[in-house]
Amino acid sequence: MAGNDIEKLIKQISKLPSLGTRSARRIVLQLLEKKETLLLPLIESLETVAENIKICPTCGNFDTVAPCTVCTSAVRDGSQLCVVQDVADLWAMERVSFFKGKYHVLGGILSALDGIVPEDLNIESLLSRIGSEGIKEIILALPATVDGQITSHYLVSRLKEYDIKVTTLAQGIPMGAELDYMDEGTIQLALNSRRLL
Repeated sequence: MAGNDIEKLIKQISKLPSLGTRSARRIVLQLLEKKETLLLPLIESLETVAENIKICPTCGNFDTVAPCTVCTSAVRDGSQLCVVQDVADLWAMERVSFFKGKYHVLGGILSALDGIVPEDLNIESLLSRIGSEGIKEIILALPATVDGQITSHYLVSRLKEYDIKVTTLAQGIPMGAELDYMDEGTIQLALNSRRLL
């Protein structure tokens, strides 16, 4: 049986998404068996990230600089802004390496069940970016769920007062799916097939 410190580590790791106690035990065992090549470098990486991670004040992405490297990139198309639910979705879009615009992380989606209202999301900062950054197109890349659709409709109603094109991802993303779980080809197809709202 593992000691208290090891059990504590197993409990911490089992709190990560998609990991249960059995998976956490296997991970901890690997870390302990390969202390020099796995455990110590992991500790160093975690400490570095914990000390240096910043939330981009412009888009909401995680990076070691603020504003983030996506927002400050000179090769990005500043006229296109892709609105995503969370950073995992931003990273999923970047994994495709197809979209060359910029992003805005809402920090969630509207949900009556969870009590998430517009004031809980980064909507006002999105609207202020439209006026200050010369944005010509907003691409809504929100989950194909009921709450995602409600959020999209709400954003479209708020964006009507601006002279911009509002599109959404189209075919390729099945109803109920989330971007983080989509493969690169599916995301690229959805981005290519976006439609005007």
